[in-house]
Amino acid sequence: MQEDFHYYATYCAACLAGYSHEESLDICYSAQFVDLCSKTLLSKIRAPLRAATTQLQLEMMDARTDIIGLQEITRIWSSFHFLPGDLYAQKEHRTKRYMNKYRLICRPNGDLLVETVRIAKGKSLQHTGIAMHVLADTWAHQYFAGTPSLVINNTDSDFFWEITEQNGEEVRRPIRFRHNPSAPDDPEKALYTNSLYQASENTIMNLGHGRAGHLPDYSYIRYAYLPAWGDYREIVKDNPQDYRRAFAQMVYAMKYLRGETDTFEKDTYDRTSVEPYEERLRSIIEKRQLLASDDWKRFGEELSGKEIPDFSIDRYQKEYTDAQEDKKNETFLGKFIEGALAQKGMVTHAIDQSGNRLAGASEVIRSEVVE
Repeated sequence: MQEDFHYYATYCAACLAGYSHEESLDICYSAQFVDLCSKTLLSKIRAPLRAATTQLQLEMMDARTDIIGLQEITRIWSSFHFLPGDLYAQKEHRTKRYMNKYRLICRPNGDLLVETVRIAKGKSLQHTGIAMHVLADTWAHQYFAGTPSLVINNTDSDFFWEITEQNGEEVRRPIRFRHNPSAPDDPEKALYTNSLYQASENTIMNLGHGRAGHLPDYSYIRYAYLPAWGDYREIVKDNPQDYRRAFAQMVYAMKYLRGETDTFEKDTYDRTSVEPYEERLRSIIEKRQLLASDDWKRFGEELSGKEIPDFSIDRYQKEYTDAQEDKKNETFLGKFIEGALAQKGMVTHAIDQSGNRLAGASEVIRSEVVE
């Protein structure tokens, strides 16, 4: 997902969950900041590098692809953007090496999602925002894994079809890909950018949904494709339906985090709070546009009656850098860092305890969390 959903739509969901305008801003800022909290930024503000929640393109170009480098990549992307749906999934006639990667495939409503929301209970609003980012991405990024893998994340680029409806009948048109990251996607021509095919199993070109480009990040699109992990059999991805579910699940999760409900359960959604706005949500989500920020912003400002400021990556950096060492944890970014370390530690520990070493040893990460 992009800024339109992580920032503006998350603000809307927080308002519907009962948070105030100011609280909703803290939550949605933190949700969006997950996509920007890189080692480069943390180094700039002299914060712990282990709290990184993303990797910049330039960082990825220099990333090591030995076991240590791959473990670092997996810790970040599996913890925050491709939360594994089932660490004990089964598939016949596969090697352990294959299954370790297969079990990292992201899906919604897994055990780790419940734990992601649970560990944010009673914590900061920043931790709530982190959890909402992770929750939302389980819907957009499902069927891809947060570790470099050709056998899992590759797709057949010659078989991508956009699915639309005309006169009550399903219509498919071919989607074409190019490899120029500076060229904008063109929905009207069904022309999109994806990562360049490389046969190496562990190349970063095969991380996450790179082979499908930004299709998972666009709320309006329904498409069919052939994933490697599914033995190149057709999968249909209905983003509008999934994005609506993500929104209703965020409202439900945040009501739990506010203390309005006592439990957070899988496959449960606050449809009661969302139902009065269903047509408005549908119109935003299904509108053919690459970024829906303006529409979500208008909706959020109607809900709260307050102005939503544009996201600024610099907003809280000076507060953090100017704070004394023993007070940094009390700053906005200090609280975000604590939440990020807790989330990364929890996911890494769960992967390690499942017998999968792709994210490294959990003892190392867990010790960093309690430092």
